[in-house]
Amino acid sequence: MKESMLLTFLTLYSTSSAAASAVVPTELFSPLIPQKIANTANSLPSPIQYPQYTTTWNVTNPGIWLDFIPDTWTSGFFPASLYALNTREALCGATSANALGIADWLELGRSTSTGLIPLETNNTNLQHDVGFVSFPFSEELLINPQNQTAIDAVNAFATDLAARFNPIVGCTRSWNTADPTDFTVIIDNMMNLEVLWASYALTRNETLKYIANTHATTTMINHFREDGSTWHVVEYNSTTGDVIRKRTSQGYANWSTWSRGQAWAIYGFANMYNHSQNADFLRTAQRAATYFLDHIPSDGIVPWDFNAPLDPPPRPADSSAATIAANGLLLLAQVDPTQADKWTNAAINILQSITELAWNPAWQSLLSNGTVNWPANNFLTGIVYGDYYYITAANTLVQMGLAKC
Repeated sequence: MKESMLLTFLTLYSTSSAAASAVVPTELFSPLIPQKIANTANSLPSPIQYPQYTTTWNVTNPGIWLDFIPDTWTSGFFPASLYALNTREALCGATSANALGIADWLELGRSTSTGLIPLETNNTNLQHDVGFVSFPFSEELLINPQNQTAIDAVNAFATDLAARFNPIVGCTRSWNTADPTDFTVIIDNMMNLEVLWASYALTRNETLKYIANTHATTTMINHFREDGSTWHVVEYNSTTGDVIRKRTSQGYANWSTWSRGQAWAIYGFANMYNHSQNADFLRTAQRAATYFLDHIPSDGIVPWDFNAPLDPPPRPADSSAATIAANGLLLLAQVDPTQADKWTNAAINILQSITELAWNPAWQSLLSNGTVNWPANNFLTGIVYGDYYYITAANTLVQMGLAKC
């Protein structure tokens, strides 16, 4: 990437017709997707580590995956991507054109997931993020509901998360803190509730359902502003349940709206409605989605924070926020049929715009222009969960009859 082009990628990609002419991007079904994923799978280190994000635009070799130990919150996304390609092969078949036949995706998903197995009994760093790490095991159970390893993993991860629930606060604790009375909850934790539902489906343990519903209700009350935007972090007093402080950790300012957090909210509350049929959760997902869509700039590119200034400093995009939101909108379309066209069109618009900006054949990741953590100066990268949700969005479009392989 030439230095003179960096600002284009750092800020936003501009096209006047993005919203009006959106179509499903062909790149969603490119043979480069299985080729890149297979190359990464075959290059994982031993003992196994997992890709989380890549090197950036402004290094000699941009777009190279950086691997992290299994006890990292993102470790489940790459094995889950392999399962997602197994799903795609079932949907699309394997042809020379789509390159889906170059690997046994199910075998790769199973073999790479083995590095996650110790985590369900030795959760040192994951804390609340056991839900994300459980994704490959939930995918395995869709294929083989009798797989005891997957059953045990899902149930153990759910037990870990349930143990972090405080009935006074009404939430599961997110990050551990030095002061045990400081009970921190982040909007991301809406996504981890899925493991409680997955375990409930296996065990019929009503406590798991109660915790999921209570956490979502408390989050709905305290994480949302009147306009449908979200705070990233809410701190509670663990002994009284009182809200102490509302702030950000990865956004621009305490009063601003971090786009990935808003995307987690769309997806998380649509998912909670799907499980519970609680109409309040549906309305909350609709509010979160409406805010997200109303605040995407005219060029169609999702910024890392909706309220960050354009200049100075430049406001980078976040391709991961875009793909997470697209998946959340597609789920919302399925549970909110009266507005399905609105949500699906918005999802496709987002996918088209982020593909135009961030699809980069030269990188090991599928997409560039991810913002891992702007305050920590970690942006302009590929991100493993951004890629995962890019793959699953395409699969969902096929399943909904909105795209062809």
